[in-house]
Amino acid sequence: MTNSPAPLHQLPDADFYGFEDLLSDTEKDKLAELRRFLAEEVLPHAVDWWNEARFPTDILPKLAQLELSTPVQQGYSPLFAGLVIAEMTRADTSLATFFMVHHDLFVEALHAFGSPEQKARLLDDARALRITGAFALTEPDHGSDVAGGMSTTAVRDGDTWVLNGAKRWIGNGTFCDYMVLWAREPETGRTRGFLLDATLPGVTRTRIENKTALRTVQNADIVLTDVRVPQADLLAGVESFDDTKQLLRGSRIMVGWQAVGAQLATFDVARAYAVERTQFGQPLAAFQLVQQQLVQILGNAVASTGMLARVTELEHGGYAVPSGEDAAGGDAAPAGAASGEDAAPAGGARGDMARAALAKSYASAKMRESVAMGRSILGGNGIVTDYRMAKIFADAEAIYTYEGTYEINTLIVGRDITGVSALR
Repeated sequence: MTNSPAPLHQLPDADFYGFEDLLSDTEKDKLAELRRFLAEEVLPHAVDWWNEARFPTDILPKLAQLELSTPVQQGYSPLFAGLVIAEMTRADTSLATFFMVHHDLFVEALHAFGSPEQKARLLDDARALRITGAFALTEPDHGSDVAGGMSTTAVRDGDTWVLNGAKRWIGNGTFCDYMVLWAREPETGRTRGFLLDATLPGVTRTRIENKTALRTVQNADIVLTDVRVPQADLLAGVESFDDTKQLLRGSRIMVGWQAVGAQLATFDVARAYAVERTQFGQPLAAFQLVQQQLVQILGNAVASTGMLARVTELEHGGYAVPSGEDAAGGDAAPAGAASGEDAAPAGGARGDMARAALAKSYASAKMRESVAMGRSILGGNGIVTDYRMAKIFADAEAIYTYEGTYEINTLIVGRDITGVSALR
């Protein structure tokens, strides 16, 4: 036995069970290209961006060149799409959050609900990041209950719609060109979706300050005062709030992949520190309790990856639903850079949303455990961003909360497996 650890490059990667071996050769090459980009363009700067609460808009053309917008729409596998988010999060949770809000919500909304004219007008530019998008659903007074309590209104006036209200925690909201914005039509009670030009008169955007997580993400408070939106910017395919479930379920799963990525980053940083840091004349890695924590972090990451890989496959391959049951099962959650969960009842149906909720809640709980152990391994150095771990630790709290809190997601699953709703 030896107390001299092997060089890091000779030690196993955090992909301990070889999930990446399931990818095609093309996907492996693309993932390697993404990693090179992150290593060269993101990792050296991410802590400074975070400390300064500054979003690096100059990086967007380089990010666009990777051509990773909505990978499944391009023919990549669901597993690859999830690993893209995990790898981005592994380098910088904030960049991954920007990517998800823009591509997995704004661009996917165009794919799912846009008219041919809307797609022709916006889709190519959005995929190439020549324009940027946000997703405006959560409100100052409505997060978990926004489905039933949405206060933002949309009133038809000839060939335009007049919007009034407020939105909160809107990721990319300070600089985006467009928002997919949701409002309620008072006369009918229907939820409407709009492709809102963020520069229209009456739109006020204010950055949310003093955050302790996702500091690089530019979250905004949005106030709408008699904003007139042309009929051509009404999302053509949206009939009700139920239409958001497709987007929100997929986004929730991708936030679960963020929880995977945060654990991979934790393992990377904590393992490297334990191998390289010497105390009492030997590396930290030689101490049994440190090894136990590293193994627990690795186990949490592997278990979370397995759950997310399966639920992502189910999401894109269809769910087996017993005859006579409703596949839509659970309900939707506000999304973006920080939001809650819709508490509407599921009616006892076996839900694909419940599967997404279980994956997100489980992986984010394991992530919270992992980042706490990672911070502990770094000791005092774990509370300064110089060593990355403090940033990973802080950003994990946002992942734990948005796309449905742990508690709300738990109750969605509980409702599904008992047929009894604890949500009121």
